[in-house]
Amino acid sequence: MENQRQKFGKESESIAVKHLRKQGYKILEQNYRTKMGEIDIIAKDKKTLVFIEVKARRSHLFGNPKWAITPKKQRQISKVALYYLKVTKQTKAKARFDVVTIRSFEEKPRIDIIKNAFELAYG
Repeated sequence: MENQRQKFGKESESIAVKHLRKQGYKILEQNYRTKMGEIDIIAKDKKTLVFIEVKARRSHLFGNPKWAITPKKQRQISKVALYYLKVTKQTKAKARFDVVTIRSFEEKPRIDIIKNAFELAYG
């Protein structure tokens, strides 16, 4: 059974997918999971493979959602992305990391796509 946080997370990812499609992204995977972690959305933006993390907030108490992608989270996403590239035989593909932020505490949810939000992080 889902708790409120999980439900909000799924709803936020749905909103992000719809928004990304409107922006021309082609969704390839959602909730791509490995032993190393998860990537919320994997998509194509023209010829670029994009690994997307979705961060949403219901209030402004915890600040802007874009600040929730810590260096540790960046390393985890990077490892999963490298694994995905290897198993799909796309190691030469042009790729980037985007973050979709959703602020649902305003009258109408505010959605922002931060392209190239961070570089490949490992170590």
